Amino acid sequence: MRDLLFMAHRAPFPPDRGDKIRSYHVLRHLMRDWRVHLCAFAEQDSEEQVPPDLARGLASHRIVRRTRSMPVAAAEALATGKPISLTAFAHPAMRGAVADVRARHAVAATYVFSGQMAQYRGHEPTIMDMVDVDSAKFASLGRMAAWPMRAVYAREARLLGAYERRVARSVAATLFVSEVEAALFREGGGGGRIIAVENGIDAGRYDPAAFDGPGDDGPLIVFAGQMDYRPNIDAVTRFAEHILPLVRQVRPDARFAIVGRAPTAAVRRLAGEAVIVTGEVPDTRSWLARAAVCVAPLDLARGIQNKLLEAMAMARPIVASVAAAEGIDHGGTIAVAGDDRDFADRVIAALNGPAVNPQARARVLARYDWAARLAPLDLLLKDIAS
Repeated sequence: MRDLLFMAHRAPFPPDRGDKIRSYHVLRHLMRDWRVHLCAFAEQDSEEQVPPDLARGLASHRIVRRTRSMPVAAAEALATGKPISLTAFAHPAMRGAVADVRARHAVAATYVFSGQMAQYRGHEPTIMDMVDVDSAKFASLGRMAAWPMRAVYAREARLLGAYERRVARSVAATLFVSEVEAALFREGGGGGRIIAVENGIDAGRYDPAAFDGPGDDGPLIVFAGQMDYRPNIDAVTRFAEHILPLVRQVRPDARFAIVGRAPTAAVRRLAGEAVIVTGEVPDTRSWLARAAVCVAPLDLARGIQNKLLEAMAMARPIVASVAAAEGIDHGGTIAVAGDDRDFADRVIAALNGPAVNPQARARVLARYDWAARLAPLDLLLKDIAS
């Protein structure tokens, strides 16, 4: 086996949010054929200790606690003319950890997960997994934000976009999570070898047969996600304040559950008679299993939404915005909605329709198995490392 350096902006465990789900499964896939050395940042205590089963399969691992706050990073970035995203993840301990791996081992290839980590790339053949076009995300946030954040986001989009394009030209291959994101990057001037490697789903873990279905205490509408993430905050606020009242005019027994860790004060204020805010839960699958319908009313969504793949695997009826559903080849198993009225009508139709969505699970099994989704990595690494 040859040595591969895997760098990630967040420790790829536990796999409980979108980017970490992807990095976890990519890491496990690469460990089959490579001696993998992991260098990653931790943001909380649970990420500082590598799980024993993962540690046993790694050749080495270095986890660095990220200590620079975003306000401090923003101030430094504005002073130096650099993107805030890069400054926030610039850390001498990480630079030392990466240099140590290269000094001790004959690294044949590097896998860089997320653009923030590209600043640590070396001279060996490198795969850059951008996941999404982050600069496009900041551009979208800028268009929706008020002054002065509008200017901050616009600056980040411009500087980060230029950096993304430079990185793509300097590495062996640049990956994106969907063809839509890959095309967006190309349209923005991105060059080099651009490849879409989609996310998958552990369909065995998300098996509805292992859980009780919806209860008889009124239909539950579920949104699952990280609840300090701005697009998710905006999505649940939109649903609770504008869509749910329309649904409850027809189905007054319907309730909305916001399931996910770190709800902000704005999210917690949504809680009431018809809205449940759970905070962190031991297992989101039990909430998905109880859902009469899962929703994703996101106005800003990049790439493939894992929350939708999970709901599909659990055979739930699903209603999603155009932006949320765009990256998924769902074959019509997701109801795609437009404005608030259309969204409410589709939720009502789902509540009054079949209790399960077996076609969605069948679609996931046929289209989004992790092993099949990541198979192109094997050929790509064999090519660039040779």
